[in-house]
Amino acid sequence: MDMSTPDHLVRHNDTDEQETAEWIAALESVLASAGPERARFLLSKLSAAARDAGLNWCDARITPYINTIRATDEPAYPGGSDAVDLEERIASILRWNALAMVVRANRAYGELGGHIASYASAADLFEVGFNHFFRARTSEFGGDLIYFQPHSAPGIYARAFLEGRMSEDNLSHYRQEIQAKERGIQGLSSYPHPWLMPDFWQFPTGSMGLGPISAIYQARFMRYLEHRGLMAAQPRKVWGVFGDGEMDEPESLAALSLASREKLDNLVFVINCNLQRLDGPVRGNGHIVDELETLFGGAGWNVIKLLWGSDWDPLFARDHTGDLVDALNRTVDGQLQTFTANDGAFNREHFFGQNPVLKAIGDTLTDEEIDRLKRGGHDMRKIYAAYHAAANHNGRPTVILAQTKKGFGMGAAGQGKMTTHQQKKLELDDLLEFRDRFKLPLNDTQIEKLEFCKPSPDSEEMRHLKERRQQLGGYLPQRITSPNQITLPEITSHAQFALDAGGKEMSTTMALVRIMGNLLKDAELGKHVVPIVADEARTFGMANLFRQVGIYSAQGQLYQPEDIGSILYYREATDGQILEEGITEAGAISSWTAAATSYAVHGLPMLPFYIYYSMFGFQRIGDLIWAAADQRARGFLIGATSGRTTLGGEGLQHQDGSSHLVSATIPNCISYDPAFAYELAVIVDDGMRRMLSNNEDVFYYVTVTNENEAQPSMPASSREGILRGMHCVSKTEQADIRLLGAGPLLKEAMAAANLLKDIFSIQADVWSVTSFSELARDGIASERSRRLQHTAEPAWVTQHLSGNQAPVIAVSDYVRAVPESIRAYIPAPYVTLGTDGFGRSDTRASLRDFFEVDAKWIAYTALVEIYGDKKSPDEMRAMAAKLGLNLDKPIASSL
Repeated sequence: MDMSTPDHLVRHNDTDEQETAEWIAALESVLASAGPERARFLLSKLSAAARDAGLNWCDARITPYINTIRATDEPAYPGGSDAVDLEERIASILRWNALAMVVRANRAYGELGGHIASYASAADLFEVGFNHFFRARTSEFGGDLIYFQPHSAPGIYARAFLEGRMSEDNLSHYRQEIQAKERGIQGLSSYPHPWLMPDFWQFPTGSMGLGPISAIYQARFMRYLEHRGLMAAQPRKVWGVFGDGEMDEPESLAALSLASREKLDNLVFVINCNLQRLDGPVRGNGHIVDELETLFGGAGWNVIKLLWGSDWDPLFARDHTGDLVDALNRTVDGQLQTFTANDGAFNREHFFGQNPVLKAIGDTLTDEEIDRLKRGGHDMRKIYAAYHAAANHNGRPTVILAQTKKGFGMGAAGQGKMTTHQQKKLELDDLLEFRDRFKLPLNDTQIEKLEFCKPSPDSEEMRHLKERRQQLGGYLPQRITSPNQITLPEITSHAQFALDAGGKEMSTTMALVRIMGNLLKDAELGKHVVPIVADEARTFGMANLFRQVGIYSAQGQLYQPEDIGSILYYREATDGQILEEGITEAGAISSWTAAATSYAVHGLPMLPFYIYYSMFGFQRIGDLIWAAADQRARGFLIGATSGRTTLGGEGLQHQDGSSHLVSATIPNCISYDPAFAYELAVIVDDGMRRMLSNNEDVFYYVTVTNENEAQPSMPASSREGILRGMHCVSKTEQADIRLLGAGPLLKEAMAAANLLKDIFSIQADVWSVTSFSELARDGIASERSRRLQHTAEPAWVTQHLSGNQAPVIAVSDYVRAVPESIRAYIPAPYVTLGTDGFGRSDTRASLRDFFEVDAKWIAYTALVEIYGDKKSPDEMRAMAAKLGLNLDKPIASSL
């Protein structure tokens, strides 16, 4: 067979075996007499000497394809062999119940889907964790945080069933959440979804790749809270169990260096290396384990390979020539998958039959024993040794590369098959084979009916399972929330400057940073505020916060900044409050999510403000924001330099015209596009109270700009309209036209009203639309209520635009689909203007003319709506000429 292996693992001919033996003997002598530290020192000196001699040699990142922890170094298993036997029986029951749950659902409804094979491979990895390492939150201990491999969710439900936390009815409604609720039962979500199961799941991991980066930043945020003195330092761990195929997602590997750089030894990854993705082998022509060892090791992680079970130890002991290790080095994942899918006789012929030495080793085993040789991830003793080493490792994060078999125990129906991931239905013979393989106490009839297996409460298995969880603080997963006790300041204490601006010039970004700075000074709330930025804090005017609250750094500040003499010098500190993440929007949003969910994860409410270029939010990291929504995040996302025409000069990929369209699709995201500082102040105050006082599971997306404008004071009685989504800023006695302006284009609408009045004697009302999405949601709710014969007020926008048939024109710095979202609720002719098309590099004025959203184009659109067919084309062109418009310009969206 064609096999490959890294060059340094290839067995080259030794041209001087005696010299080699002498070097090895010298190393062994040093180890025996002076210990490992001296041996490491000498090896480092040899490496340095090699470099000095120009050999360009360095130690390879890839080690032989065997376990990192030697059998002689393994700790004793708690409870000994009896405990191992018990826990293996429990794992077998859990495998069956998880399988039965999925197969039952698909017998009833073939469309429901579900996964069997992933949990079958990971069950032992989870069980050792549940029985010995995963600690729950108690009144004295904060608890470990566990990120569960999403496709293994059926197994986690199966364990909760044995623990008595779920009923058979729950399991019978796997992926049937709507039907379950109609029957008064909690249905089981497909994957870990805190939004759907808020007392059970802590972290959403169903969008693969988001779990790893989230776990890293969660571990980092835990340290942040400890270093700032907000939470007692405890030996808590963040455990993440992920798939090897999942590591291909860029987010999975994006923050590895952060974890090592900040010495996050409170973090352990367990990567379930079953060598198979959804459709086939992960690295059919290589070793995913070797690849991950290189990546994690190179990033500075402690790497533990957990590849082979205890029954391989005698085989390695007989491998005096190194042939067995050499064969494993050379056997690529695609071939290992083939070995997995076949029986002992096949493996004897094709693996052990490669040469006489391997044949002799294989001859010590029967075909059945070869078939039962365990991968490391299925051997509880080996798993315990790896977890124990990881839990006690200091100074670095740890990754355990645990090799398993996908579909373990599913036999010909799915073990190691290319189709394993899609396997959701099993024939009776396959089910019986599974029963026999795991020695389940179920008869043929029970197997055929897919009955769940639950030992009696006084059985050894049930007593052991519950005792172990009691020792570890309680059941997991669990999500705990309690009402917040933070007293919030009055709006005048931090935003009076915005409420009573009196024409002072400032941008809404400047107003936001000033509000946040004032909140940071509040005696009670201040310590809970978490400013977050993905670089460019100075662009957003946050430099004054550097000195005020400092930038968080686990190492403090080990250098003197070059701007030390300035008032706003760059200050890092161990207890710094700002999270300045560098150029990583994915990392910054992961920090924001950790802070925004701290109220549930740590029982400590925080108020994070993540400020970023709005273009690099929902467009770039929308999936992470959606996961935050699932996790019931509470906090502010601030889309700065927002809109398609406010960021002059930057061009196509920096100008945001769609974020409000995307944010509107997230049910618990409250989105606003304020034009004035007082609107912003009201919105921030409302958000704080909803999230921190009312304990609502919502988060706010607020867009701000860097345009300095004369800011008006807040009109009386405008608060409700600001929050509902629209309020009037300029009212006439009898309007000929109504202009709705949002965000930075409200001033264009106001200027258009002046043009219409001054040049054409046309009266216009002007409304500030702070949120098209809130207006649309209100309209949808009102429309539904009417349809269902419920009593309901008309939609907010309908109420305020009724009684006058004058046309309505809405303008937004976003694509037209944003203002179009309220068309159904406008009781008059309605026209929308927006910035559809690619952005350009130019001035704001040129951009607004280009997209036909400036005052002149708004005014001309009003003229068209007012006069319609009453004026000839020449007369309309004459009016356009008065406005200085070119009616023959091409449409922006086509350029």
